[in-house]
Amino acid sequence: MKYISSLRMKAIDTNCAYMGLAPLQLMENAGASIAQSIKEKLGSGKVLFVAGRGNNGGDAFVAARHLTGIPGYIVKVILLGKARDIGTEEAFHNFSLLRFSRVQTFEIRDSSQLAACEWFSEADLLVDAVFGTGVKGKIKEPESTAIDLINREGKAGKTIIAVDIPSGLDPDGEDFEKAVYADLTVTFHRMKAGLLGEQAKQYTGTVRIAEIGICADAERYVGPGDLQMLQKRKPEAHKGNAGRILIIGGGPYSGAPALAALAALRAGADLVTTAVPESVAGIIASYSPDIIVRKLSSNILCPEDLSILPDLINSHDVVVMGMGLGRAAETLEAVRKILPFCRKAVVDADALSALSGTLFETLAGNCEIIVTPHAGEFSRLRDMEIPETPEARERAVREFSEEKGVVTILKGKIDIISDGKQTLLNRTGNPGMTVGGTGDVLAGITGSLFSRNPTFLAAACATFINGAAGDLAFEKAGNALLATDVIEKIPEIIKEAGIG
Repeated sequence: MKYISSLRMKAIDTNCAYMGLAPLQLMENAGASIAQSIKEKLGSGKVLFVAGRGNNGGDAFVAARHLTGIPGYIVKVILLGKARDIGTEEAFHNFSLLRFSRVQTFEIRDSSQLAACEWFSEADLLVDAVFGTGVKGKIKEPESTAIDLINREGKAGKTIIAVDIPSGLDPDGEDFEKAVYADLTVTFHRMKAGLLGEQAKQYTGTVRIAEIGICADAERYVGPGDLQMLQKRKPEAHKGNAGRILIIGGGPYSGAPALAALAALRAGADLVTTAVPESVAGIIASYSPDIIVRKLSSNILCPEDLSILPDLINSHDVVVMGMGLGRAAETLEAVRKILPFCRKAVVDADALSALSGTLFETLAGNCEIIVTPHAGEFSRLRDMEIPETPEARERAVREFSEEKGVVTILKGKIDIISDGKQTLLNRTGNPGMTVGGTGDVLAGITGSLFSRNPTFLAAACATFINGAAGDLAFEKAGNALLATDVIEKIPEIIKEAGIG
């Protein structure tokens, strides 16, 4: 059975809003599905909604409004807190509508008011909307008492319906303190991971999955919601905690590793070192004093550089390699010898030419790899032409990633990101980004995010950020945009997503 984590579900909701589907509409759909489930369980009678101050409560407010318009139902809502403390605009909006809907409401200030409330014992059916999927840790009052009172009525034989997940149950299957024992759990869009465990079954009762109109592309394409899953910088962080990135590149070309380094810094990395051939070290150092430059031994990367590179690799979190290296035989040999020293690597541009089946096998399980080919490079990696149709191209990326044990970012008009098990598409970006250097920028962003996030998530989010920054730059520069214009817009995209 396909299930979803609470963070991924939150990301999808955010992506829907980004695409134009208002959260208010999703709440309306969720509430309507709850009302329908109540009608199926109880033909008429008294229904009590016990609601928290989040969106789970908002779903309940919608359901109460729908139900009260049907003859035969007496509907009451207990709000655990004051209306002014409701946490989202959508939930507050729907609570405000209850006063026009002939629904009796009671705002609870403390647990003693709950214990004295007769509405629990009077109800024929209770709806648990105390917590949604955001609950973690110890449950406070008055929510703890509310869960106890709901369970008391359940033991007395009354039907209990849980909204999305029984309150208190951990949505991702982790340990929890206490939870509502429901007869029916109506969860939205997809099964939640926490509903599947053996222990969970005694709390969930029957689980019904209600479709609420989620946009298919909110799951299929990377969006701002995915960015919100990225690790945020902690207030107590020290220098280096946000990532130490080693860029290995340059030789025939000097600008490429500098662009990757600047992009990594703009994407939030604390320290970026470029290990580059001696002939271009001065040029790269001149780009910015923020870039640490280490000279290699020759005019190109060569096997002799392994005398200093392993120590550099060990002192960094991620190696980003390939930009501007050229494809000399000794350079590709050096790349093949360097990769086994890496724990995490982003392999781009010329370094892709060093990859082979036997090398992938050697690295399997020892080094996490993200490869970032364009169509021509991907064809050479696979030693066959890239398929023309979107579906076949996507399948090719997925199969290659699974076979080689890597995450692939296939760059194109629609980028394809896959680890062989999960696949996302990205539509940010524009024709102006065909200018040289934007791929180097992507590699730098990817390395920065990869230093502190899971491989697939880092690759997907880096692709979105690169394209979105390019779109902002395109608004001003049009087809005259430069890779450096894209770099300057990276912080704006990260800040807008609320992660930096």
